[in-house]
Amino acid sequence: MTSTDKKVGYLPPGKKREYTEETAAAGVEEIIRMLEGKWKLIILFHLFGGRLLRFSELERAIPAISQKMLIQQLRQMEADGILRRIVHHQVPPKVEYGLTDWGQSLCPALDALLTWAENRPEVDDEPADPAA
Repeated sequence: MTSTDKKVGYLPPGKKREYTEETAAAGVEEIIRMLEGKWKLIILFHLFGGRLLRFSELERAIPAISQKMLIQQLRQMEADGILRRIVHHQVPPKVEYGLTDWGQSLCPALDALLTWAENRPEVDDEPADPAA
């Protein structure tokens, strides 16, 4: 279960792991690094729901991205285990991209972040007084 006093614990099914504040922060930073970049989240949202898209379909769905950048982002996400590349051995060659189960499991986490962001209180234009 989760404890916010001395340790932060998260118990996924079949695993028992305990985090300290430092290891929890390091783990979250690692995941944020995996998702950082202008296009990765857009690619994710196009593939959520079990969708399989060919490279050309992703290119058309995200017209502002260059081929080079799309290739780089897809390769990084594949290396990180978020995305899978499915090669169909046929002529002409057919390659599709889809999310791994782990990548698909990001959907509720990102939905929770969107909900959290929507509930942000109004922020004053003035900086907070550090002495207060």
